[in-house]
Amino acid sequence: MATYTTEIASDKLVSDNPIHQRLLKAYIAAKPLVSGELLEIGCGEGRGVEVLSDLVQSYHGLDKIGKVINELQRKFPKAKFEQAVIPPLATVPADHYDTVVSFQVIEHIQDDKLFLQEIYRVLKPGGKAIISTPNIRHTLSRNPWHIREYTGTELIHLCEQVFDKVVAKGIGGNDKVWSYHEANRKSVNKIMRFDIFDLQHRLPASILRMPYELLNRMNRNKLHKQGGDAVTGITHEDYMVVDHPDKGLDLFYVLEKK
Repeated sequence: MATYTTEIASDKLVSDNPIHQRLLKAYIAAKPLVSGELLEIGCGEGRGVEVLSDLVQSYHGLDKIGKVINELQRKFPKAKFEQAVIPPLATVPADHYDTVVSFQVIEHIQDDKLFLQEIYRVLKPGGKAIISTPNIRHTLSRNPWHIREYTGTELIHLCEQVFDKVVAKGIGGNDKVWSYHEANRKSVNKIMRFDIFDLQHRLPASILRMPYELLNRMNRNKLHKQGGDAVTGITHEDYMVVDHPDKGLDLFYVLEKK
């Protein structure tokens, strides 16, 4: 499928490999947690249907990009896909799904509490939701595609306002992962030293998106050229679920409805 922005890390571009594997890890970690009827909010380019659909009775994917939805429906005719701008989950009935997964989505949602309330509404009693989002403690620069990012504690407090049980974990990595992240941090810092007026935090997000895309792609290509196997050799097995969210590059939470 086509890659629209660096926000949708591609499994086809070798320079995206560390990010793709990091996103894939959330789905691998979710495999023992999913069951029954599954809803994915923000199905993107199809990692969820590829990894999880054989483990559940039914799969329903939502995404705002119509082209993505149409191509996924053609590729996976037994699954259900629907274009939707959320929240609310206007077409989804209450108490309907056993599991909801939504990875790297909540940071894009203006009304994040309503987003979580809608997930709670569509879950059956006894159902669970699994969500992930970047850990702001390890963010390297402002991402103009994100409304906000969270610390582990901030997201716990938000989730506890809606769900009956919150299990807060993170997606961390081994030395290969953290070495790549450190190389990325140093490279980004070299770019950001030219932002002497802190424009990344002063300008509207809409103005920053184009330069962010260009610089982000340039940076990933540079890291691939310099790192070689250190970039292409990372797999989802190099990422791991860690017990404390602050230790993760991403926050990974299991939310339960009693």
